[in-house]
Amino acid sequence: MAQNKVKTPFETLFAVHMTCDSCVKSVSDALYSLDGIVEVDANLKDQLVAVKGTACIRDAVADIWSFVPTAAPSAIVSAIEATGRDAILRGSGASNSAAVCILETYHRNESGGDALVPASDPEASTKDSAVSEREVRGLARMVQVSPTATLVDLTVRGVAPGKYNATIREYGDLKFGATSTGPIWVGGGEATQPRGVLGSVEVGRDGRGAVFLDHPFQVWEVIGHAMVLSSQEEGQAELKNNESTVVGVIARSAGMWDNDKTVCSCTGQAIPRLCYGIRFVI
Repeated sequence: MAQNKVKTPFETLFAVHMTCDSCVKSVSDALYSLDGIVEVDANLKDQLVAVKGTACIRDAVADIWSFVPTAAPSAIVSAIEATGRDAILRGSGASNSAAVCILETYHRNESGGDALVPASDPEASTKDSAVSEREVRGLARMVQVSPTATLVDLTVRGVAPGKYNATIREYGDLKFGATSTGPIWVGGGEATQPRGVLGSVEVGRDGRGAVFLDHPFQVWEVIGHAMVLSSQEEGQAELKNNESTVVGVIARSAGMWDNDKTVCSCTGQAIPRLCYGIRFVI
């Protein structure tokens, strides 16, 4: 049976430190070597690199569809970093069509109380855990590419090897970390099955994993909900806060050219170099 293919554009904007035309050429050549890149505009004066790529929508059977992604933000970042330069994500997609979620482990607060705090919080009690540094563990970038489809670019670092399940939860309550995020997001309307099951990512022995997923929801529907990445099997028991469970709240992020503020995903501060390898715009 013939497959119908529709190419949809995928645009991202990065801040990249470049000092000369040779830098521009090096970055451009690295990006054009990726599949699906159709245009690279490296601006030496503004230190910005705008990238246009495509993702193919394949519809093999009625109501059965999937994306063949190209030019994922994480792949673009890796290609730029391979040239010896930092790449800072400044925007992705159209206005109001992009979101981001910082994923962290949650711990007891040394100041007391029942509420938990993320590992990046100075008051997080991590001495009895496997956390060696107060860093975030992952980042999910979301870009809506059609009225019924959103692409999710998920990366994770510093967790134990194995298979991790990614889900969107019913609530954005992180008072008790993953435990207080509730069941998997159903999505309302006529949905009979939870729409918040995104898929899984395999983490290797180096503690790193990445996956590019597609899902039939609009970005505005999930803003304010929590995302959980866990090695625990869903439905067998209540989610627990451990070193194999990272969680965050999905927040709107800037589209192309929407915002000039550069933010570090680890501390929320603007700093000159990558402290974790992922930055984004809020």
